[in-house]
Amino acid sequence: MADDTELETLSRKAQSDMARVRPVLDKIADKWTIMILTVLCPKPSRFNEIKRRLDGITHKSLADALKRLERNGLVTRTVLPTAPIGVQYAISPLGHSLRQPFEALCNWALENGDAFDDAGSAYDQAKAVG
Repeated sequence: MADDTELETLSRKAQSDMARVRPVLDKIADKWTIMILTVLCPKPSRFNEIKRRLDGITHKSLADALKRLERNGLVTRTVLPTAPIGVQYAISPLGHSLRQPFEALCNWALENGDAFDDAGSAYDQAKAVG
């Protein structure tokens, strides 16, 4: 773990770069981006396959998210010469570069989910009493 001096330096750097960092984080840290890219990481998929694998996403939310991800260069969209015409989405090299940080975040969520929930419950209980 970094010492306090290193953490302070990292914090100052992050704050000075916030104008460049914030717009990028806003585009990848939304409700569905991480999950969509996780689904597409192993192999390209068609729209309905992605929708099936993402329990709870609506058709409109997925369509909007895929358009946004394509616009931002994180996924590619290929029209397939089938009847009826199909569309396949794949993670781009830029999107693939997010694999390691996203896997780390997912692993953190798995490892700390119970502690995260316990902290929320303890907070809610303390507020209800006090």
